[in-house]
Amino acid sequence: MATNSLPANKAVGRAEVTRKVRRTILPIAFLLYAFNYMDRSSISYAQLTMGKELGIDVATYGAIAAIFFIAYVVLEVPSNMILAKVGARLWLARIAITWGLVTVATGFVYNVTQLYIARILLGIAEAGLFPGLILFLTYWFLNNDRGRAIGAMALAMPVALIAGSLSGGFILDHANWFGLSSWRWIFILQGLPPVLLGIWILLTLADRPSKAKWLKADEKQWLEGAIADEYAAMPGEKQDHASELRALRNPKILYLGLINALAGVATYGMTFFLPQVVSQLNPSYSPTNIGVFGAIPYACGAVVMLLLVRYADISGRRKFIVLACFATAIIGLIMTAVFRGSPVLGMLGLILLACGVIGNIPTYWALISEVLTKRQAVVGIAVINALASAGGFFGPFLIGKLATPGDTIVGMTVPMVALVLAFVLLLFVKVPARTPAQTQVQEKPHEPAQSAIEESVGRSAAEQL
Repeated sequence: MATNSLPANKAVGRAEVTRKVRRTILPIAFLLYAFNYMDRSSISYAQLTMGKELGIDVATYGAIAAIFFIAYVVLEVPSNMILAKVGARLWLARIAITWGLVTVATGFVYNVTQLYIARILLGIAEAGLFPGLILFLTYWFLNNDRGRAIGAMALAMPVALIAGSLSGGFILDHANWFGLSSWRWIFILQGLPPVLLGIWILLTLADRPSKAKWLKADEKQWLEGAIADEYAAMPGEKQDHASELRALRNPKILYLGLINALAGVATYGMTFFLPQVVSQLNPSYSPTNIGVFGAIPYACGAVVMLLLVRYADISGRRKFIVLACFATAIIGLIMTAVFRGSPVLGMLGLILLACGVIGNIPTYWALISEVLTKRQAVVGIAVINALASAGGFFGPFLIGKLATPGDTIVGMTVPMVALVLAFVLLLFVKVPARTPAQTQVQEKPHEPAQSAIEESVGRSAAEQL
């Protein structure tokens, strides 16, 4: 029974407490995820000139991009369990500082072996950030507000891709300082902000509402009590680590994770190879031009994501929307391959690819709602995300193997096949009907701007926590 929620809501003022939490917690989560994705994908622009200096062909580059995910996938679940044990402040700060330092160090590698080592270390450092952030936000937000919070954080991905694209191309053309090649400055300049952010988190972040100096005593008590009441109202389950680890054998989690892995092949294939594809569409482009034109698909994808997830929240047709996104991305890949001699039509294909790949992510996460219990969530969210990250290994690796030195686009057959398989598998997913409570939430008036967007993005990961 939710004994704290109604009385405390009247006395304390839920809206005011939520505003305080959003204002303090969400910027940290957004910046962490944005810098994380930017650092992870910075190699895609560095490769435009790094490849020639270090003697990296397209197959080797694909392997270098992919090897990041080996340690990342293996350590993601343990990382989330450590965060739950030692606290978000210490563990999130550790992740940010170490991945920033590794990124900076990557700017000083001088051969392929050192680059492989740097990418493996980066995977170790970054492992567990995304599921860790999701878990962290569940400590701060009630169920309805929690979805919106995770949705706001998820918007950092396209923002990071846009910023990374624009800054990467610009740095390549303009940063040749202290005798260091411009590609090295991509790693150095993009690696410093997370180090500073990690130090800030270590000094200021509160793990839970009870430790927040910026909340009043009654606000702390109400928020933690209301969240605890939501957990207590959930169906009971034996609280042991065996219940957590059963998520590893849950057929529904594994099936949805497989679809996510196939979608991840396309997501990371686009992330790591889009600059090379843009360069192939028009070889006369400078790195700055590639950065500008490379940002266009990401910007369009971000807009489509916002529109589609709002429609998904209103209509509830999430499966149809994800299927449509997969189909759109497949059409985009076909267009880019067929019209590779036309920069305009080829770019239109990349835009469709990005709209499908980025647009499906929040809505697909909404399809996995009502799967995880509270205890399973610590492991289950990480398992699903880890399976998606496995696609991050196979995608770049296979693209690099299939592509040739003068033709990266042919390698994009790999994500096209993966998306076709994901489309077929998703056809057989039975989506449970909405509960009366979910329908009631859907029919409530939405807050301005992003309330519907953010709720749909995060509901799948947060609703059962």
